[in-house]
Amino acid sequence: MTDGAVPGVPVFDLVGVGFGPSNLAMAVALAEYNEQAPPGLRVTSQFLERQTTFGWHPGMLIQDATMQVSFLKDLVTLRNPASRFSFLCYLQARGRLMDFVNHKTLFPLRIEFHDYLEWAAAQVDDVVAYGREVVAVEPMPGGEYFDVRDNTGNVIRARNLVLGTGLRPRMPDGVRRGDRIWHNSELLSRIDEIEDPQRFVVVGAGQSGAEVAAFLHERFPRAEVCPVFARYGYSPSDDSAFANRIFDPEAVDQFYDSPPAVKQQLLGYHANTNYSVVDIDLINELYRREYQEKVRGTRRLRMFNVSRTTEVVRTGQGVRATVVSLTTGEQTVLDADVAVFATGYLPADPLAQLGELARYCLRDEEGALRVGRDYRVWTAPEVSGGIYLQGGTEHTHGITSSLLSITSVRVGEILQSIVDQRPLVQAPRPAYAVNG
Repeated sequence: MTDGAVPGVPVFDLVGVGFGPSNLAMAVALAEYNEQAPPGLRVTSQFLERQTTFGWHPGMLIQDATMQVSFLKDLVTLRNPASRFSFLCYLQARGRLMDFVNHKTLFPLRIEFHDYLEWAAAQVDDVVAYGREVVAVEPMPGGEYFDVRDNTGNVIRARNLVLGTGLRPRMPDGVRRGDRIWHNSELLSRIDEIEDPQRFVVVGAGQSGAEVAAFLHERFPRAEVCPVFARYGYSPSDDSAFANRIFDPEAVDQFYDSPPAVKQQLLGYHANTNYSVVDIDLINELYRREYQEKVRGTRRLRMFNVSRTTEVVRTGQGVRATVVSLTTGEQTVLDADVAVFATGYLPADPLAQLGELARYCLRDEEGALRVGRDYRVWTAPEVSGGIYLQGGTEHTHGITSSLLSITSVRVGEILQSIVDQRPLVQAPRPAYAVNG
């Protein structure tokens, strides 16, 4: 505990809001730091997560789906290659290290990587409170501390906040989710509700859309699957060596120091490394299936390219989707059991849970948050406690803002900032380097 305590209110150096991979990596970095720090200089922490258990996109843990990022970009390796929390240590603990080496891949199954995250989360669960959603944050007099209230009525006091509130599913304007209209994030949690389907409509041109189409086509061998997207075909992701430099830690420095116009250019140039693109092997597999069906004369994978949905409505038996060709204007009405929208995610408003505190956070001329290179939000003089963002910083830090690629490095930078700015308690700061 730190100073600033009041009876009945626990006080922590750091309170993390949300416990997805980013704040899990933060908890791991704290554990490693505290193992080497003198007792008086350890960083105390508490993380609050609204889910009842750890989970990262569980609705898309398709059995054969692989990661699109190297296992070396795990929770720790780029920050501390010797960490006991690495993916390789996880493999050793599971008895699969040599098997994975022999597999000769950088990209594990998504279900395996999720198991790795759960394995790491279990090792730091003493600092996590699940089933706790933050409902209010109030600055204390003097501005050095924040009181954080959760949905159970409990209050804890923080010197620093680390907001890792993640992403929220994006649906097209006018389309509302329901029992037969899903976002792809719901896929596995709802698919068992569907019996003997005749047709699915899948909207979206990115990796998730392609994965959903392949999954439904294989799982329901009598059902028609109708992907709808505005392009001529799925576009491959650019994961070439030079393009991947956009994900290097040094690229964040370059991006942060660039003029606004250059920032926009860089985001535009490299959007095809992450947005609305598909792994080339999956593209080839879907093309192979479509071509084989043409040869056999039985079409189940029915592509609607250069098209968009103009209306999707619930019917008595399912949904009715109106698909319009962008080139001819021709309309096709599809009656389907389910429409799945793989239309991406939007960053959750990082300040949504801050209430009155949000008005002390400074913004630029465009209304975007001002964020320091250390991911700390600039605040008015009345607030001296730290507010750090894990996500919602694409405008300042670039495309890696909400990606796994440099999560391990980012949390090290945030922790170093917190350590550098905290008051000395009992002894000089330890020589342990957060980022090494």
